[in-house]
Amino acid sequence: MAEATSRTAVERTRRSPRIFFGWWIIAAGAGLQMMQAMFLGQAYGAYVVLLREEFGWSKTMLSAASSLREAESGILGPIHGWMLDRMGPRAVARIGVVILGIGFMLFSQVNSPLTFYGAFLVMSVGGSMAGYMTVTFAAVHWFERRRATAISLTSTGFALGGMAVPITVLLLEWLGWRGTAFLSGVLIMAIGLPLTQVLRHHPHDYGLHPDGDRPDDTGHASMKAVPRSTAGDFTLGEAVRQPAFWWISLGHASALFVVSSMGVHLISHLRESQGYSLGQASTIVFLLTLLFMTGNISGGFLGDRVNKRVLLVACMGMHSAGLLILSHASNVWMVVAFTLIHGLAWGWRGPQMAAIRADYFGRSSFGKIMGVSNMIIIIGTISGPLIAGYMYDRTGNYRLGFDILAGIALAGSVFFILARRPAHPRRAASEPRG
Repeated sequence: MAEATSRTAVERTRRSPRIFFGWWIIAAGAGLQMMQAMFLGQAYGAYVVLLREEFGWSKTMLSAASSLREAESGILGPIHGWMLDRMGPRAVARIGVVILGIGFMLFSQVNSPLTFYGAFLVMSVGGSMAGYMTVTFAAVHWFERRRATAISLTSTGFALGGMAVPITVLLLEWLGWRGTAFLSGVLIMAIGLPLTQVLRHHPHDYGLHPDGDRPDDTGHASMKAVPRSTAGDFTLGEAVRQPAFWWISLGHASALFVVSSMGVHLISHLRESQGYSLGQASTIVFLLTLLFMTGNISGGFLGDRVNKRVLLVACMGMHSAGLLILSHASNVWMVVAFTLIHGLAWGWRGPQMAAIRADYFGRSSFGKIMGVSNMIIIIGTISGPLIAGYMYDRTGNYRLGFDILAGIALAGSVFFILARRPAHPRRAASEPRG
């Protein structure tokens, strides 16, 4: 019955070609990412402040929870990728939303480090299954010419969620962190489950082509499946034998050293080093994510029109410069400069990460390729917050930790310089490397 309803919905869209059904999938994916950013991702920095005040836990311990979330994503990444290739994004996202909602309810009841980490592990599994990788997987399959644009639009949900963090802060001040966590779990399931129903796997299964190209010469809406072209696509085994696979993964990881540490420690840094209130610090997060969204939308447009690798090299340099400015900030204008440079670099870089992999290795094994890549990416997402938190506990401030992370981000520029487009093994004898 559900499949019949899905086919009817897609068929109705094909009869009215003004809006390609892929764009509805992008909108649903953006909604899923918005919820996660608003209630967990970018809101976690506010939880860090309140948990530290109530339990007295160290910055290293609180950072470890974020690192645990990212470690789960990397360790289970290959399984997640296999599930996406096998089950499709809708089923995987639906399971993830339920697990994430339950995880928030468990989080509202924590009273010890053990229960805290246990609840975070549950939230991590759910967040991964209903998050970036699943949404990006759908976008990659439904778009080709406009792939970077589509991926960037799904990430606007993450930006909008970050901009909504002040609302979460108000809830934290009104309901307390326990009440806010429980309410978040309820809202995630109430809103997230309907959104997952919009996701689809292959456009070809519904008689459509990527980007909304006409499915046949007559233009009639037939539900006959269209064969999927896989010419030139890499298998997982072929991809991991290419140096570009590893350089892209290392470059991606180096970027997330910075991004993940900001998600955990930015609000704390602004409160303790700059003297901002929780509300003022959340306003900086709002501005940062506004710039991220601006960069994300324009980054999708740029990624479809310029050399993605060159754009990535530039963005990594901006990440490094922005973090150095924040590390040594002595006035509000330096904080604003960091917000501008880091926000735009984050936005421009984001859509290129999945798009360049799909350009280099194709769609057929994209889920598996991304899943294995995640095992490298987690180096950054785990280590970034831990480095910043550990150096704070040792020195009493974030300066040295942020300087170390800025150096790692600069190394990312080198990794992307080395990530040249591979020739497919079956064409290597006849085609030069690009």
